Amino acid sequence: MLGQLNCIIVEPSEDTQICGIAFICHGFGAPGEDLAGLASDLLQNRQTETPIRIVFPAAPIDLEESGIPGGRAWWHISIQQLLESMEEGRYELIREQVPEGIESARELLVETIQEGLQSSGLGYDQVLVGGFSQGAMLTMEVACLGLKQPPRAIALLSGALIRERQWKPQVNKLQHTKIFQSHGQWDQILPLQTGKWLRDLLIDGGCQVDFLEFQGPHTIPWESIQKLSEMLDFIACPA
Repeated sequence: MLGQLNCIIVEPSEDTQICGIAFICHGFGAPGEDLAGLASDLLQNRQTETPIRIVFPAAPIDLEESGIPGGRAWWHISIQQLLESMEEGRYELIREQVPEGIESARELLVETIQEGLQSSGLGYDQVLVGGFSQGAMLTMEVACLGLKQPPRAIALLSGALIRERQWKPQVNKLQHTKIFQSHGQWDQILPLQTGKWLRDLLIDGGCQVDFLEFQGPHTIPWESIQKLSEMLDFIACPA
């Protein structure tokens, strides 16, 4: 446990000082350990050997009663409403969405990040926060409205723009944060346009975004894993 969240933590086995810490959040409906399997590839593709810690927190909501055994969520979403909005081309309903429960999810992840920093003796300039799908939205929520200082890097994998009115006044604080974003051209869960809206929001706020548009569905491609490995090296090097 870190804070109140169950976490899988991957770090060097020897007793050594950690130089960077990454928090990577899974998406809606996935098991808590969903992204932990990426750790081996992320570490093997690094170009440096500076010791880092990768934390994979499990979302707090158990979706078994919602018909998804083993699945978890950061907040509840209406799949039916989402599908109907996409079928009717009303993507603007996504960008204006203020999900019930997002604030409590933000508080839980912020607590986990702060405890991780305290236990490792690191600062915000050695932190990456990232996530896939709903986890990417939570990453934006935490970076804009949760952390005391902006993290050194964020990774937004197949995310979307929500809470536009709340995020827009805050994105300028991420001007010096390294931002990577990826989105599939064939994404039928969160259409590419919703990811581009998020990218444009960041750019309009003065941020620089490394945006990868790949030929694929709602997933994490190999190119994104390589980029994440580069970002792990980045946070583990002196600012």
